[in-house]
Amino acid sequence: MKQTIVIYGSTTGTCESIAQNIAAKLGVEAINVSDLTADVIAANDNLLLGTSTWGSGEVQDDWYSGIETLKGASMAGKNVALFGCGDSASYSDTFCGGMFTVYEAAKAAGANIIGQVSTDGYTFDDSQAVVDGKFVGLALDNDNESDQTDSRIDAWLEAIKPSL
Repeated sequence: MKQTIVIYGSTTGTCESIAQNIAAKLGVEAINVSDLTADVIAANDNLLLGTSTWGSGEVQDDWYSGIETLKGASMAGKNVALFGCGDSASYSDTFCGGMFTVYEAAKAAGANIIGQVSTDGYTFDDSQAVVDGKFVGLALDNDNESDQTDSRIDAWLEAIKPSL
């Protein structure tokens, strides 16, 4: 596996816990997006980017400056896999929508986006994070479907490992 890092934005600790879990399974470091710099991007071939979703599909607050860092970096030749946390019951019309904002920034910076996930098995009404019938990354609902979190992470990691 090439140089890989997990970067997350978390307010309540859920996304941080998931990021730490993903990083441990891969044997890599996880950092808060508030520590994201152009040097971190340059030093890694693979970036796994995670955000919780707030309000009407917004990224976690720390990601606003992180988005600017992504936009200012050249991500050509880098693989980016996304994961997001949301609440599919209370926010069924914006489930994991924050992932889309991170997706757009990474894609615009030239990154190769990997790790799209089928919407099969999810219950939600709408999500900006669904592009061409798939989530742009791993969508997780630790509030209502915590019993599926580990199996979804494991399946997603198995799917992206060949690209890392």
